[in-house]
Amino acid sequence: MSLFRIVYVSDAVGVAADSLLALIDIIGVSDRNNRRDHLTGVMMRCDGRFFQAIEGRRVDLDRLMGRLRADRRHADMRILSDRRITERLFPAWAMAQIDAPPALKRLLVCAPDDPQIEARVERLLTDASRAMTAA
Repeated sequence: MSLFRIVYVSDAVGVAADSLLALIDIIGVSDRNNRRDHLTGVMMRCDGRFFQAIEGRRVDLDRLMGRLRADRRHADMRILSDRRITERLFPAWAMAQIDAPPALKRLLVCAPDDPQIEARVERLLTDASRAMTAA
């Protein structure tokens, strides 16, 4: 089975931008849906933006991305990385939420056409995965 990882950033809209209760609701629903669809990943919220990495089969990722694009809590969604992977970075997490590290703030100010953006994304996710495993 081929696995893929999509990483996107979007503007959080309304209470989703800063409400803890809204974030808890998003994580809960995402966890349930991702378990059903055999997806794994991590979400971070930083300065009114969502940063999310999602891993799984292409068909399941495409279905999820369609739902996310229609979700009114997101605006200006931008795909930072969409690639085939050999293994999951977040195999035990249907949807983990972690605090945004300083590297994410630096990543969010990069130009969309920065040729290093995918490498920066992968480093950030690898570091997040290691931190979660160690915790």
